[in-house]
Amino acid sequence: MRAWRILGLLGASACLVAGALTSTATAAPPAPDSTCTPNPATPLRQFRASWVSSVVNIDWPSRTGLTPEQQKAELLGWFDDAVRQHHNAVILQIRPTADAFWPSKVEPWSQYLTGTQGGDPGYDPLAFAVAEAHKRNLELHGWFNPYRLSMGTNLNALVPTHPARLHPDWVVTYGGKLYYNPGIPAARKLVEDAIMDAVVNYDLDGVHFDDYFYPYPVAGQVFDDAATYAQYGAGFPTVAEWRRNNINLLIQEIQQRIKAVKPWVKFGISPFAVWRNKGTDPLGSDTTAGVQTYDDLAADTRRWVREEWIDYIVPQVYWAGGFAPADYNKIVPWWAEQVRGTDVHLYIGQATYKVGTSTQSPDWSDPAELSDHLAFNTTVPEVKGDIYFSAKDVRADRLGATTLLNNNWYTRPALIPAMPSLDSRPPLPVHALRSTRTAAGVSLQWKATSADSTSYAIYRRDLTAGDWCADTDARNLLTTLRGNSYVDTTAATGHHYLYSVTALDRASNQSLPIPTLG
Repeated sequence: MRAWRILGLLGASACLVAGALTSTATAAPPAPDSTCTPNPATPLRQFRASWVSSVVNIDWPSRTGLTPEQQKAELLGWFDDAVRQHHNAVILQIRPTADAFWPSKVEPWSQYLTGTQGGDPGYDPLAFAVAEAHKRNLELHGWFNPYRLSMGTNLNALVPTHPARLHPDWVVTYGGKLYYNPGIPAARKLVEDAIMDAVVNYDLDGVHFDDYFYPYPVAGQVFDDAATYAQYGAGFPTVAEWRRNNINLLIQEIQQRIKAVKPWVKFGISPFAVWRNKGTDPLGSDTTAGVQTYDDLAADTRRWVREEWIDYIVPQVYWAGGFAPADYNKIVPWWAEQVRGTDVHLYIGQATYKVGTSTQSPDWSDPAELSDHLAFNTTVPEVKGDIYFSAKDVRADRLGATTLLNNNWYTRPALIPAMPSLDSRPPLPVHALRSTRTAAGVSLQWKATSADSTSYAIYRRDLTAGDWCADTDARNLLTTLRGNSYVDTTAATGHHYLYSVTALDRASNQSLPIPTLG
C-alpha cells in the first residue's frame, strides 16, 4: 500500500508520519460503497451508563455493615460490568438522603454504608470510586438527591449535628419522609454547599440529579409550606409559581457554582419524562400521564433545557412503545424537539427494572422491548445515549433482555459525545507513536503532547482484509483508555494492520489521528 492511501483515510495529520509508512500490501482500495456507510448499531459516539443506586442499598453497597474490602469489591464489580458491556460512564448515587459517601464538611456519613448515620466506613468511598472508574476510563457522575432528608419521619433519628437537627424549621414531613423545604433560601444554600463540597474536592466528571424536587403528590396530604410562602413568596401570585421559581433557582445556582470552579464538570438531570400533557398545555407531549413535573413536582424541566441551565437531560421514559397513556415512541421525539437548537444533550432513561416484572403493559414480557427502544432511537438524531435503571436489574438479565441489548447495540466501544459548549478545542495529537510485534500481540506506545489529554482512542484497520472505511462509526475502534500504552492481543499472525491513536480531553474532543503500521 502506498502512504498516500493511508493519508487519505486518516487525514492531514498522517503527514507527520508519512515517511514511516512503507508498502505492506498491494490491493487497491475499492470504490466507496455501502460497506462504509456508518452502522447505527455501532455509533462512534454514544453515552452509555447505568444508575448505581445507594438509597436503601438498592445496588451498592448491597447491604449495610460490609467491610471496606467487601464494599470495594462490590463497586469494582459494577464498574467491571460497565466495561464488559462497553458502557463509558457510571451514575453513582453519593448523596441519597442529605448524607454523604465521602467525608463531607457539610453533612454526615450515609447510613447506607455502615448502618449508622455518621458512621465512618473506614475509607473514602468517593475517592475510591473516582480512581477506579477513571482507571477503567469510565466517566463518574456523582448522583445527588437535593431535598430528601430521610426515608422515615423521625427527625431525632438523624445525628445530633445534622443540619436538619440544628434547623428543624427547614424540615417538612410529607408522605412518610422528611424533606428540606425548597422555599427556604438557607436550606437551598446548604444543599448547594453539600454538592459543591464533592465537586471541589473530587475529580467528578458530572453532577447528576434524578426526578425528585418537590415530592411526588400523595393523596390526601399537603406539603406544608404555607408559612414559608407567606414569608418568601412576595411577587408570586400562586404557590405553584413560587415553588417552580425555588427549583429554578436551585438549578441555576448550582450550575453557576459548578462552572465557576470546574467548567468541564457536566451538570445533568433525569426527570420524570412528562413535563405536561398536551391536554393541559398545547406545548406538552401527547400523553395522559397522571403526573406532570411542571404542575406536580414544581420542576419546569422544559425551561431548564431551553434556557440551557443544564448540560444534559435524561427523561425517564419508563414506558413501552405503544403504551397509550405514555408512549415511548411519542415521548422521545417530544424531548428531541425540546433539545433541538440548544447545547443540551439528550440521553434516555431506560426502565430495565420493568423487564419481566411489570404488569403495566404486556410489552415488558417481551425480551426485545429495550432493544426496540434503541432501534427507535436511531431514527431520532438528537438522542445521544441511554442510562439504565438500575445496575442490579441490568445484571439480572431477566428474559435475556440485557444480553439481547448488548448483542444488538453494544458490540463495540463508543466515545463519550463531545460537548463543544464546554470546550470545543481538541487536544494536540500524540507523538512518538511506535508499534512492536511481540509474543502477546502488537504493542503500541506513545507520548502525550498536551497536558489536556485525558484519555486515548485506539483504532485498527486490517489491511490484509482490505479494510478502507473511515472512522465514521466504531467498527475500527478497539478501545479507549488512560495511559500511554496498549497491547492488541487480538492481532492475528500474518495480518498487516494500520493502527491510529487519538487523544481526547475532558470534553471528549478528539485530536487528529496519528497512524502506525503493525
